[in-house]
Amino acid sequence: MNSALSSLVMSFMMSSIPSEQQECLALNVYHEARDQSHLGQVATAQVVLNRVNDERYPSTICSVVRQQRFNDPPGSSIQIDQCQFSWYCDGKSDAPTDDAAWHTAREQAAHGYYLHDIGYDVTEGATHYHSTAVTPNWSRTKILTVSIDDHIFYRWE
Repeated sequence: MNSALSSLVMSFMMSSIPSEQQECLALNVYHEARDQSHLGQVATAQVVLNRVNDERYPSTICSVVRQQRFNDPPGSSIQIDQCQFSWYCDGKSDAPTDDAAWHTAREQAAHGYYLHDIGYDVTEGATHYHSTAVTPNWSRTKILTVSIDDHIFYRWE
């Protein structure tokens, strides 16, 4: 890791953001984008942060990551395969199993947070994304903003 990114990661870890929130963001990057480029991982982090800033979604990183169906209130019981981010309620362990990918996910989550904090959003305001392998119904109702690796990103309007 270069020294600038190392400093960035350290400032993220030492920031006022609770460690649980940092962990949720990094876990989402790990599970959703560990096979993507660094830019793709940053983009995945920024979608979560865009949702935190959008009144249609919960107001914390962990609440966004753990949100089930769109209209379910926070704290609803988990229903397998019914979450906004599929990894969270797929019935499998959420613990990272690839140490190198976990380290990179933590770095890129910090990088995404930093860029978002200074007003630079690689997703152009996206609150949604999906793999190029699928075409969900909701994608017809959103505005495509950017494609990065094998993810397509969208915003509401």
